[in-house]
Amino acid sequence: MLAKNQLHTAEITGLTSEGSGVCRVEEMAVFVPETAVGDVIELRIVKVMSSYAFGIVEKILTPSPDRILPDCPVYKKCGGCVYRHISYEAECRAKDTVVRDAFTRLGGLSPQFDSFISAEETCRYRNKAQFPLAVIDGRPVCGFYAPRSHRVIPVEDCPLQPEIFSRIVKCCLEVISRKKLPVYDEKTHTGVLRHIYIRKGTYSGQIMVCFVVRKEFSRQLSPLVNALTAQFPEIRDIEMNVNPNSTNVILGSQWATLFGSNITDTMCGDQLVISPPSFYQVNTVQAERLYRKALEYADPAPDDVVADLYCGAGTIGLSMADRVGSVVGVEIVPEAIEDAKRNAALNHIENAQFFCGDAGRVFGELREKGCSPDIILLDPPRKGCSQETLETVCQAAPEKIVMISCNPSTAARDAKWLCQNGYSAEKVAGADLFPRTRHVECVVLMSKQRS
Repeated sequence: MLAKNQLHTAEITGLTSEGSGVCRVEEMAVFVPETAVGDVIELRIVKVMSSYAFGIVEKILTPSPDRILPDCPVYKKCGGCVYRHISYEAECRAKDTVVRDAFTRLGGLSPQFDSFISAEETCRYRNKAQFPLAVIDGRPVCGFYAPRSHRVIPVEDCPLQPEIFSRIVKCCLEVISRKKLPVYDEKTHTGVLRHIYIRKGTYSGQIMVCFVVRKEFSRQLSPLVNALTAQFPEIRDIEMNVNPNSTNVILGSQWATLFGSNITDTMCGDQLVISPPSFYQVNTVQAERLYRKALEYADPAPDDVVADLYCGAGTIGLSMADRVGSVVGVEIVPEAIEDAKRNAALNHIENAQFFCGDAGRVFGELREKGCSPDIILLDPPRKGCSQETLETVCQAAPEKIVMISCNPSTAARDAKWLCQNGYSAEKVAGADLFPRTRHVECVVLMSKQRS
C-alpha cells in the first residue's frame, strides 16, 4: 500500500490532460508533474487517494529523449506553461492524444481524426495578457498566479507574450511606485489597482491597455496614461475597468475610456474592431488556421443559412459570410455583439445579423420567427454548451454542426449528447492555439443521421 513520503522508482508512460506524467507504482496510477514520457525517475509520494496518488520527482535516473532544457526562469513557479521541459513535437503528440482520448474514451465515439494542427510559432504568440498586481517586500510587482493559488509570481518577461508587454508593465510599475498608487490586497479588500490587462492587434500592431481597479480611479490614473502615451506610440486605447467585488472574476461591468478608442486587427482577411470585453482568440495566426478547418468541415453551399452561436465579435461567421447566403450570430456579451455589427459594416458584409442574449434562448426565439439554418457553428466557453442550446440546436435540425471548443472533454460530452439525439460525429481535429501550456482546442464536424 502506498504511503506519503515513500520513495519509488518508475517509468513515465503517459501524460494527463493537465500535463503531468503518469506511471504505475504497486499497481496504482501516480501522477508526477514536470516529467516526460520515457523518463525513469525516483519519485516521492506526496498524496495518496483511494485509487491513485500524486508524486514529485526526487531524481531523474534516465531522461526521456523528449526532454529539453526549460527556457524560462520562472517556469516551475508560474501557473502558465506545463510543457517547457519537453520538445514541441512531444507536446503536440500529447495534446493530440488528449483530444483523441476525450472523444473515444470519455465520449465513446469513433470519428475520423484529422492531422493535429500544430503551431508555427511557440513563443510571443499571445495577443492578450492579464497581469495581477501585488506588493512584495514593500514594492509593487506584476506577474502571474502560482498554480492553485492567488500568490503572484513576479515575471519580468513572459516568453509567450509580445516583448512590448513587458516594457509596458515595467513602465506602469515605475509610475505606480513613484506615485505611490495603492495596489489591491485581496485578503483585506483594500487598495485599488488590481490588474493590468493588455491586448495587441497581431497584424495592426495596435495596443490596448486597461487598468482594472476596485473603485473609480480615473483622475489618479492620469500619470500612468501620460507615461504610456509618451513612451509607446503603439498604444491606441487606454481603459479603466471597475471591479468592486471580492471575486476571482477579473473584469467588472463598468468601463471608462481614458485615452483613444478601440483597437483594430485583421483575421481571415476581415478588418475587426476589438473592444476590451469582447472574446477574441489569443493566438490570431493559429485561430485563422482553426477557422479554415471549420470552414472545410462546414463546406457550405452558396445559399446556405449559417447560425453562429456563442459568436463573440463575429469572427467565425464573418469569415464564412462570402461563401453562404446569410449568417445569424448570437452572443451574450453586449459589447461583443456591437463589435460584430461594426465589423460586418466595416467589411461591407450585408448578409449577417447579430443578436444579443443567451445562445439557447435567443436562437429558440429566432427559430420561432422562421430562422432555419443549414449549418450551425458552436464555439462555447470551457464549460461547453448549455442544455437549452443543445436541445434548441437539435430541434432546428441543421444538416451540419461544426463545434469549436477549448475543452475537448466538454466538446466530447456535448458531441455524445448530439449523437444520442440524431447526429453522427464525423471528423475531429485538434489544434494548438496555446503552445507550451496544457490547453488545446479542437474542431468537430457533426452530420445529421439518416433514417
